[in-house]
Amino acid sequence: MTDLLSGAQPSGKEYDASSIQVLEDMEHVRLRPGMYIGGKDDRALHHMVAEIVDNSMDEAVAGHATWIELELHGNGHVTVRDNGRGIPTDPHPKDPSKSALEIIFCTLNAGGKFSGDSYETSGGLHGVGSSVVNALSDHLRVEVARNRELFAMEFSRGLPQGKLEKIGAAPNRRGTAVTFHPDPEIFGALKLRPARLFAMARSKAYLFSGVEIRWKSALPDGDTPMEATFHFPGGLSDYLNETLTGSTTYAEAPFGGMVDFKEKFGNPGKVEWAINWTPSRDGFIQSYCNTIPTPEGGTHEAGFWAAILKGIKAYGELVGNRKAGTITREDLITGGCALVSCFIREPEFVGQTKDRLATTEAQRMVENAVRDHFDNWLAADTKSAGAILDFLVLRAEERLRRRQEKETARKTATKKLRLPGKLTDCTSKSREGTELFIVEGDSAGGSGKGARNRETQALLPLKGKILNVLGAASGKLTTNAEISDLCEALGVGMGSKFNLDDLRYDKIIIMTDADVDGAHIAALLMTFFYTQMRPLIDNGHLYLACPPLYRLTQGAKRLYVADEAEKNHWLEKGLGGKGKIDLQRFKGLGEMDAKDLKETTMDPATRKLIRVTVDEDIPGETGDLVERLMGKKPELRFQYIQENARFVEELDV
Repeated sequence: MTDLLSGAQPSGKEYDASSIQVLEDMEHVRLRPGMYIGGKDDRALHHMVAEIVDNSMDEAVAGHATWIELELHGNGHVTVRDNGRGIPTDPHPKDPSKSALEIIFCTLNAGGKFSGDSYETSGGLHGVGSSVVNALSDHLRVEVARNRELFAMEFSRGLPQGKLEKIGAAPNRRGTAVTFHPDPEIFGALKLRPARLFAMARSKAYLFSGVEIRWKSALPDGDTPMEATFHFPGGLSDYLNETLTGSTTYAEAPFGGMVDFKEKFGNPGKVEWAINWTPSRDGFIQSYCNTIPTPEGGTHEAGFWAAILKGIKAYGELVGNRKAGTITREDLITGGCALVSCFIREPEFVGQTKDRLATTEAQRMVENAVRDHFDNWLAADTKSAGAILDFLVLRAEERLRRRQEKETARKTATKKLRLPGKLTDCTSKSREGTELFIVEGDSAGGSGKGARNRETQALLPLKGKILNVLGAASGKLTTNAEISDLCEALGVGMGSKFNLDDLRYDKIIIMTDADVDGAHIAALLMTFFYTQMRPLIDNGHLYLACPPLYRLTQGAKRLYVADEAEKNHWLEKGLGGKGKIDLQRFKGLGEMDAKDLKETTMDPATRKLIRVTVDEDIPGETGDLVERLMGKKPELRFQYIQENARFVEELDV
């Protein structure tokens, strides 16, 4: 969502007002910030800073800036400075009455990244980053040092507070400085936190080894330094080595490298990676595209794992280890700690907040680039290669053994759990590819039975709301019927008795009604899984279903929509069919017939799932919020409601 763009190398094209393209006016940003930054919570608040930092990172990656400063002031304002080219200040060709800078900060979908002339690769192509930050700030000031002159302009809630002013000469200065303060009308009592901004600055420096990032804070925050400078010549390999400090690894040094796509494929961009395996901790992968984190992965991750999997299998065949052929991606991820960062032109993301990369070409380029280097690395370091291969073969053997045991366990558990109104199991004898839908009530369970794939999809109806585990004594957990049924269906115990290997399903999907009660049930279930079965979340097994709220029908055209705004949009625009639009609101899953439920919520080919993850930028942060909202102290819950209730956009009562 950035506006000031980036490329792997300077493009050589002039960067001036004509580089900025206006696509359409900015609308509804303050009314619906969730459409642009994902909400009005703490994560969205800090995402605003990331938007401006990413603009400066784009300048650095393009070769025009060598340092970036991130400073948090005592009054809650934050400043991002760079020594790049500076935002163009001359009049915009399509509206000479306004400067290009004003267009960028006041117009949604305006930026220099759409044509690709000013940047080869960039973190954002939607052209909404700077304008959205401006709209959601009660004060924003931009200073630009360009062509040995210094300019400044101020805004409030997206509106200019005067014209762009030339405030003096700047013979020894260049670049852009943006200072802003998030609007309390949008974010309430939430404040920018030094620890989270410090972590952001540090991670950005790892992602591009050519930039120096300087951190300053006027606000103390535990052990967070008040000043620091980050510069990591080793890039991601440095990052991975620091992350795995104190852990035993199977390779003395990570397998890392960088490939320029232009040299190899003729396309602008590059990929950098680092990976090692360890028995000391669970595996992870952190991926980025154009310095933007992609927590849900995407095509670049798929290409990376494909290269590693094919490479280790080929090496196993080369050394005569026949068991290497049984290794899967699941085995690679177990104990595999990986970082992947790619830069590509015009990336396609799923969603405005860019959580998942969708560019198809990225998979091929990343896979081919990494594969060649991995083959050479394995052949050159046979000691590390042998240790990694032995570890992965062992993991594959353990996985196959667990699968055989699970097939036997499933037969036994199925007989025990076929109770009226309870588990409707699937027929598959292995865990791989299976799904358990947790639904509320028998009516939703009835629709689900008709919509499910009997081979891979199971249903467990709950009667009423599950016990709030944070407000209950430990003895109640073991005697509560709903919790007991849930544990038995999953095949696992709670707390210290939880063993991920015993889990009977690949995906656990919470499927509740799209109303207040449904949201409460989902919150109770997520609290249960977070406190009693945390590894289930950390290993990507917990999801939320996304049932639609409305069905619109116009002649032969049919469309499902998730919220009021989308409904109103299509009612006004029409579906392209004949006649009047028929509108049906689904008050609950039980009101949906099996066809509707399958098409919108249960069929993997057409549905949308939200993966439940734990955002732990600051250790303990999620646990504190869960305790505050779901714990025994109502005064903490009341305080949170007071701080946030007036920012609720819609209330379904």
